[in-house]
Amino acid sequence: MNADDRNTLARGRAASRLPAQDLERARRFYAEKLGLEPVDERPGGLLYRCGGTEFAVFTSTGASPGTFTQMGWQVDDIEAVVSELKQRGVVFEDVDVPGLRTKDGIAEIEGNYPSKGARGERGAWFRDSEGNLLGIGEPVE
Repeated sequence: MNADDRNTLARGRAASRLPAQDLERARRFYAEKLGLEPVDERPGGLLYRCGGTEFAVFTSTGASPGTFTQMGWQVDDIEAVVSELKQRGVVFEDVDVPGLRTKDGIAEIEGNYPSKGARGERGAWFRDSEGNLLGIGEPVE
């Protein structure tokens, strides 16, 4: 028996929760800009499903600090995804800090995610209507 067999949390599925001060504004952003529709909704929350995982956007009186990536998607072709989202009006972050610089919205990240079996990742970031910082990544083999 390995450690994961004894750990009930390790057998669970992780999911992100993103705060929204205006849930209807967030719903419009996710539909119009990202092409996503909720698979379930309840008073105060929307549930989305992407690639077998889930995330929720929920009504919150608190605001997201937007100072770190709160959720991300792994994609096979980051240029195509960034291009499509730009056409829908998504604005990508310009990053220019030591060791990380975006060009046309995309950064080369060397060796940052070794657990993915890749030598690095290409990444892009944008904010949703509520200030949540979201990322897109493509592993570099």
